[in-house]
Amino acid sequence: MNTFPTLSTPSGPIPDSAPHWNPQRQSQMPWQRYRDVSSRVDVPRQDRRWPSNRLTTAPLWVPVDLRDGNQALAQPMDPARKRRFFELLVAMGYKEIEVGYPSASQTDFDFVRLIAETDLAPEDVTIVVFTPARRDLIDRTVASIAGIRNPVVIHLYTATAPIWRDVVLGRSRAELRELILRGGRDVLRLAGDLPNVRFEFSPEVFNQTEPDYALEICDAMTQLWDASPDRPVILNLPATVEIATPNVYADQIEYMHRHLARRDSVILSVHPHNDRGTGVACAELAVLAGAQRVEGCVFGNGERTGNVDLATLALNLHAQGVDPMIDFSDIDEIRRTVEHCNRIEVHPRHPYVGALVHTAFSGTHQDAIRKGLAEHRARAAAEGRDEREISWQVPYLPVDPADLGRGYEEVIRVNSQSGKGGIAHLLESRYGVTLSRDEQVALAHRVQRHTDETGREITAEEVLRMLRPPAV
Repeated sequence: MNTFPTLSTPSGPIPDSAPHWNPQRQSQMPWQRYRDVSSRVDVPRQDRRWPSNRLTTAPLWVPVDLRDGNQALAQPMDPARKRRFFELLVAMGYKEIEVGYPSASQTDFDFVRLIAETDLAPEDVTIVVFTPARRDLIDRTVASIAGIRNPVVIHLYTATAPIWRDVVLGRSRAELRELILRGGRDVLRLAGDLPNVRFEFSPEVFNQTEPDYALEICDAMTQLWDASPDRPVILNLPATVEIATPNVYADQIEYMHRHLARRDSVILSVHPHNDRGTGVACAELAVLAGAQRVEGCVFGNGERTGNVDLATLALNLHAQGVDPMIDFSDIDEIRRTVEHCNRIEVHPRHPYVGALVHTAFSGTHQDAIRKGLAEHRARAAAEGRDEREISWQVPYLPVDPADLGRGYEEVIRVNSQSGKGGIAHLLESRYGVTLSRDEQVALAHRVQRHTDETGREITAEEVLRMLRPPAV
């Protein structure tokens, strides 16, 4: 009897091309309804250079939590939460922050005015405001930044992909080009003379747009806005809905990087989403391909499966010996603040920030971590240096938890999957108790029986009581 009656175990033929060791059968999933990326968008063939590049410096990070992330919340942030989140981003060191969509809501408009009328934003922080290419909305957006002392970026966007042109906008390529340029002229007319204002353009759904058309529109905008090295234009190329493997996005970014007019007057930016679960990889490969700026959310909040995760991207660099240029030294305070503002909990296995990402339950993992930490301490002592100064090379821990403001108490926890190494670590780290190998084995048997019977984790205090039961 099928225990899961709503599922249909694949029972179709085994493909003729399958090797003898792969018995998977054709499923009933309606995969024929979908088209592969090569039939949906033309990716120009070229001599790829990005695979040979290396990540050696951080791009300009631009958190969009207050706009794109906020739009994806069941309960958008109230003014207090929005201000708290902004203060967090400033404290972490972000220097360009998209603060809202001032033509979309009074809350967003008022928040931009708060920045304009107070010293909430340090003078070296650039404020980004977002608007569609529509005259009345552009007017409202420009009104929101009146009198602001900070550098400002007005971010203009329009979807350019064929299905959006045909189904959503009802415009031909030529008609949409004129609509976008009209919006660009409105922005220029209203804000072109403001010395602290620069411009950004996003061909939304860039990754599904014909490359020649995306290039044509972007070049037209940099010409209209007279992009120059002293007043560069940001061209932001979103993977609005992921449809391909990350290498395809990298090819698309490299094509633009190598063919854009006024390239020295363009800040090439990317805005990956995470529909395929590869947003981080898309961003990393895009930077290899020429992107200089990355928009995302601190822990990846956003519509559907989210925007790209800026914390993961930055800490991936940190783990490779590259300065992320952002401070994550109290990751738990950052998490608590983001959870409060978004009213969404961070998953315990979320990279770097999750409550369990530095924790090992498995006996083999625990043994390797325990020995690695011991070697780290011994190496620091031998070199006469602080443990925080020497190179980090502990198995199973890609970064030192202390870098993120965490201790080592939670690195090893004991349950029925654990071994003698983990148990020994608990006693050594909490109570300074060192056991011989025979004592470790004997105690491990008792702990194993207890955890198997109870089905729960065991604390260091309980382990100590098992080692030294109270006198009768």
